[in-house]
Amino acid sequence: MLVKQVQLEQSQLMMAEADRALELMGRAIRMAGYQNSQTSMLYRSARKKHSAKEVLEIRKDSGLNRSDTLYVKQEVSDGTDFDCIGNVLTKERTKNGLAHQGFSLERSNNASKGSGVRGGSLMCQSLDRQGRLQNSTLIQDVWDMKIEELPAGGAQKLIKVTLQMLLGNTPRVFSRTFSTRNLP
Repeated sequence: MLVKQVQLEQSQLMMAEADRALELMGRAIRMAGYQNSQTSMLYRSARKKHSAKEVLEIRKDSGLNRSDTLYVKQEVSDGTDFDCIGNVLTKERTKNGLAHQGFSLERSNNASKGSGVRGGSLMCQSLDRQGRLQNSTLIQDVWDMKIEELPAGGAQKLIKVTLQMLLGNTPRVFSRTFSTRNLP
């Protein structure tokens, strides 16, 4: 009974971690391409219009175990917005006026190359206060991450994110679909 209790707790912890990671990715996807209306009014003539590809990029088979990678960019709003690790987005945390968030699957820091560990770390990439890229681990034991664009009408996109995680030797799949709101 004790073994079953531990397995149940591990499973619930994994589900909570996957939900949190998917929610962070969904928040970034929804904000992709956001343009601050105040900034737009002030700098309309000098500001470059960004394409949908510049503010939402999916790279197929580019991460650990041929997983996909997601990069999202947006302007900073007048309210309080956060990056994928909880830092408040400010003008200092931008490059060319855009905040950056990236999600990729990489080899775990605690796994050596020959160790046979199949899972990796889901990484969050954002900008520090000097506008330099920083990487932080969101969750461990992720085997695969797939990101696909689903058919949708209009300028906005539907993005399906699927995480495959390992609980012992048992794979668990977590998936959600998000809609962009701000693409040009």
